[in-house]
Amino acid sequence: MSAKQIEQAAQAMKTVFVFPGQGSQKAGMLAELAEQFSAVQETFAEASAAAGFDLWHIAQSGEGLDQTEFTQPVLLTASIALWRVWLELGGVMPKYLAGHSLGEYSALVAAGAMSLGDAVKLVNLRGKLMQTAVPQGKGAMAAILGLEDEQVVELCAKASTAGEGSVQAANYNAKGQVVVAGDKAEVEAVMAAAKENGGKAISLPVSVPSHCTLMKPAAEQFAEALEQTAIELPSLPVIQNVNAEIAADTAALRQALTEQLYQSVQWTKTMQFVQDQGIQYVVECGPGNVLANLAKRLPNIEKAFPLDSKSRMEDALSAILVAEGKIA
Repeated sequence: MSAKQIEQAAQAMKTVFVFPGQGSQKAGMLAELAEQFSAVQETFAEASAAAGFDLWHIAQSGEGLDQTEFTQPVLLTASIALWRVWLELGGVMPKYLAGHSLGEYSALVAAGAMSLGDAVKLVNLRGKLMQTAVPQGKGAMAAILGLEDEQVVELCAKASTAGEGSVQAANYNAKGQVVVAGDKAEVEAVMAAAKENGGKAISLPVSVPSHCTLMKPAAEQFAEALEQTAIELPSLPVIQNVNAEIAADTAALRQALTEQLYQSVQWTKTMQFVQDQGIQYVVECGPGNVLANLAKRLPNIEKAFPLDSKSRMEDALSAILVAEGKIA
């Protein structure tokens, strides 16, 4: 969608669109919507041409969907397909966009900062670099539940000091929910310590430890690809993962995308930012409803809507139009 089209669309004042990251994928995603809206298949065809492989086949069959280099472009494309259907059906333009990890690229494409083709190539490379940065079985990630953020950070620091590797808070997802990532032994030490301190710990089935210092080599290589990619300032404000702020220029945007690989996802701060701006409605533009469910816990968010089925899309369209005063 062009910057002019974005400007001409009905503008929402109370709505944020959020785009999910890795973990939201599932075989058969968007199959129902693809039967109803040609934009879904057209978007996947456009992205597949850029990527050089059939993204729709992967999305429907599940073949390779657990491999990071394929997961990332498939999820990005699915999110943009939903975005295009939303606009085709007359959905309002949100006040802000934000994406969780990989989802930040979906947000940037939706806001016109980069083309879908360029973004697909970038995240395919991003996935490959992440996969090769850490030998299989060396890294791990775990969700720590029921502890304060500061407690989790302290446990990570102790485990890193005591062990030979390192572990960090990777995703601040919500109050009492922090994902840690790093060397396997140190992650396991944090899990054990979390349970001793009254929290819960769940090992995550991931192939790479994202958003920790183990990803620095990948970030250094990825920065070169970012420099070669055409990027403009978004036509809609996109809240960045690393600092929960809006980039002032394209240099800052590129830097934030590079740092995003090895720094924490500040999702808790991101959602606090949108609440501080008076946002009351969250629309999750991607497969699943992970981010919508997180948003439902927040005090100032009235409703959160996923979009990944025809009925959910219709519910969100009508509810947001009414909430934003576009229809009575």
